[in-house]
Amino acid sequence: MAPKKDVYVSSLVERNASAEMAELFSPQTKFSTWRRLWLELAKAQKKLGLDIKSNQINQMKRHLDNIDFAKAAKFEKKFRHDVMAHIHTFASVAPKAAPIIHLGATSCFVGDNADLIIMRQALEIIAGKVAAVINLLGKFAGKYRSLPTLGFTHFQPAQLTTVGKRATLWCYEFVMDLDEIEHRLETLPFRGAKGTTGTQASFLELFDGSHSRVKRLDKELAAAFGFKKTCAVTGQTYQRKIDTLIINCLASVAQSAHKFCNDIRLLANLKEIEEPFEESQVGSSAMAYKRNPMRCERTTSLSRLVISLASSPLMTASEQWLERTLDDSANRRVVIPEAFLAADGILEILINVTDGLVVYPKVIEARVNAELPFMATENIMMAGVMAGGNRQQLHEKIRLHSHAAAAQVKQFGRENDLISRLKSDMDFKKVDFDKILRPENYIGRAPKQTDEFLADVVAPICRKYHTQIKHKSELNV
Repeated sequence: MAPKKDVYVSSLVERNASAEMAELFSPQTKFSTWRRLWLELAKAQKKLGLDIKSNQINQMKRHLDNIDFAKAAKFEKKFRHDVMAHIHTFASVAPKAAPIIHLGATSCFVGDNADLIIMRQALEIIAGKVAAVINLLGKFAGKYRSLPTLGFTHFQPAQLTTVGKRATLWCYEFVMDLDEIEHRLETLPFRGAKGTTGTQASFLELFDGSHSRVKRLDKELAAAFGFKKTCAVTGQTYQRKIDTLIINCLASVAQSAHKFCNDIRLLANLKEIEEPFEESQVGSSAMAYKRNPMRCERTTSLSRLVISLASSPLMTASEQWLERTLDDSANRRVVIPEAFLAADGILEILINVTDGLVVYPKVIEARVNAELPFMATENIMMAGVMAGGNRQQLHEKIRLHSHAAAAQVKQFGRENDLISRLKSDMDFKKVDFDKILRPENYIGRAPKQTDEFLADVVAPICRKYHTQIKHKSELNV
């Protein structure tokens, strides 16, 4: 069935995010996770001594995924409460379990815990794709480890670097992002079973005042969903600061992506490096010759969205009065999925771009040769001194020749003729210009730095994520 075209659909789903990420934030995943939470709650309560029957557990198990969304919508219209609607919908297919579904729990038991489960899975997807970008940038850096290129500071010509070394700068930012994501995954807590205001009063009542069984319930539930710990304390919700910490990880990835893609856009203008451009791709509807950096432009556009979304969880966490207020709900329903979908879309594009970067060595060489004479002037002066010249006199000669050569370039659009001017000056007749003007003399440790970075930083990541780094982009448009 073709998708409906008379209602709004997020472009993040249609044009950017992977099917895997879109499915993770679907109603099916959300509400089937709720049912799994109710199932594990009942199983833990039974294990800890409550009178819950095996046939109730088994009936719940059989109906974790067959959700009647039309029925749920009718219940929600009646109750004006989504959790109650889905309790009744679940109970309608598991009637034996109806008396014990959601026993002792509050809405945030399913809502918050499901959000944490889904966000953890989403972060794992993001981590794998960040690793894939790191792997591809690492390969690119290795390939061009020793290709001299003009470095820029303030987007003005600076000393030489190499194309590979520059790629390590892009790559290292994603490495830092991955470190933050891994830390968040390692320390992410489960909300657990905390009750209506976080006091666990309802569970204490269910377990006849047994504090030890209430604490065990919390641990059993966390373990069932693969969490190492639960929140130390909560109000009705887990601390919304956790959302801030998670979305900040995504914003950091977006920042790294934005910086990288801006650099590629600048280099594309210089005709040094370009993103992939397909055989039948159109750059402009009017200017047929154009090869616009569409992928990188889309990435920077989405990156700004994610960076801006990071402010919303901060404000939401700030607004949580005392044990909680409900003005977080509508905001989180939008911000959390959209931030993950956009970040996922960014990484899908980046994998495509980094897997197909096009380098033009001859253009890079020409730009190096145009600027190298100015950079080599100190070495030329030193060589002249070693050949018997006067340092101050040579400095003045180089200054005058440099200004004259610069005038030829800037005022008349001619080539830089500094070297020919110096070669014709008798004070520099003993200087070996060919030796001095080798670009590799001006790249310092760039090739070795690249090798060391790849061995010490990139290689361990590739070993750890060896399965995920094989991911191929699902670039939609």
